[in-house]
Amino acid sequence: MSQINRPLSPHIGIYSWQISNSLSILHRLTGLALSVGALVLLAWVVSAALGPDAYAGVTRVLAGPLGLLVMFGVSASYFYHLANGIRHLAWDAGYGFEKQVARASGWFAVGAAVLATALLWSGILL
Repeated sequence: MSQINRPLSPHIGIYSWQISNSLSILHRLTGLALSVGALVLLAWVVSAALGPDAYAGVTRVLAGPLGLLVMFGVSASYFYHLANGIRHLAWDAGYGFEKQVARASGWFAVGAAVLATALLWSGILL
């Protein structure tokens, strides 16, 4: 078959990366992280049902450096996913599609997630 020389869509030479692209990918990734967090929560609850020794073991792992890193990631994912989900709800209602508003609401979602995560881990937001 003969090949037709057509540009890719969107053409790589004229396509520019935008904040909306990154936030969309981040929204999907945080959804996956929340699924992992749900499994960690399930392990913690099941360990409580299995008895004090199992509960102490899981709590020890979660209190360690890797466990704290996972819990930090899950909490940051939760707050970003929540803020961006509210943004999507506004879009579903037909608001916020203007370029400047979409960009500003995206940065607001990131800022809200960073602030809420910082407040949670500083002990203020409990």
